[in-house]
Amino acid sequence: MEDKKEINENIEEVKVEDNELQQKIKEQEARIEELDDRYKRVLAEFENLKKRAAKERELLYSSLIADIFSKLLPVLDNLEKAVETETSDTDYKQGIELLLKQLKDVLESNGVKEIESLGKTFDPELHEAVSMVQDENLGEKEIKEVFRKGYVIGNKVIRHSLVIVAN
Repeated sequence: MEDKKEINENIEEVKVEDNELQQKIKEQEARIEELDDRYKRVLAEFENLKKRAAKERELLYSSLIADIFSKLLPVLDNLEKAVETETSDTDYKQGIELLLKQLKDVLESNGVKEIESLGKTFDPELHEAVSMVQDENLGEKEIKEVFRKGYVIGNKVIRHSLVIVAN
């Protein structure tokens, strides 16, 4: 009888220990779940930070490129005027044309593009109107003349076109 009582006591002790261990297992599983969730959130935050930093770097780079090339645009304007100037010295004119082509190639290779304006509809995002005229041959808000060419790099305007708008 005593053996049976002892066995029953041992079984009760094992059950209590088993319940305690089951409780510890549940606590550890909850802790693991919490840590896993925290890990996933930190990882997501880190990925977002990397994306945001890359985007900021890209914006800074394009802003710097735009600033640099916007300072070169007056040089481009002057070279274009020099090419249009009448001269009897063909070697001089060819040299200026080569410089102009080289500068345009550098601008184009860096994503700088001329804003097409002549004959297009006026867009205040791209153009700056310096005058308006009436012309029956042109449509409403159509650009009649370009005073100064405008340029964009990607979607960013680095210089607006100065234009005369009809009607």
